[in-house]
Amino acid sequence: MSETARILVIDDDESILKTISMKLQHAGYVVDTAKTGKQAIKKTEANFYNLAVIDIRLPDMEGTQLLTSLKETTPRMVKIILTGYPALKNAVSAVNNGADAYLMKPLNTDELLKVIKEHLNKQKREKEYGQEKVIDYVETRMRELGGD
Repeated sequence: MSETARILVIDDDESILKTISMKLQHAGYVVDTAKTGKQAIKKTEANFYNLAVIDIRLPDMEGTQLLTSLKETTPRMVKIILTGYPALKNAVSAVNNGADAYLMKPLNTDELLKVIKEHLNKQKREKEYGQEKVIDYVETRMRELGGD
């Protein structure tokens, strides 16, 4: 049985948090929420998340700042930025700071689910590929050491 992906939703707007959380839970994900960047950092230090959905404007920091902090605590976590302030500068900054995707508000939750599923599938394939490479390496080294 495959493990359920854990998602952290970070937004200071209560209605957006509830809407996204309900949609993701209905899709079968384990969802946690944070209303500030600091709260999100604490949660990622204490828990594992496969993916984070991050509002670009938070009360205590910009979403792009949070991306940088999350890169340090959870480098392999997929990070999706949400913005109601579309600007090329924001998009470039988000990508440069480690965002895997950039979506506009008002949010199309079906589009969000599609993007989340694509990125989680990619993350899973990369993990499986990494494990296969380790197994291949160990088997090769064992043959070399065994004299085969």
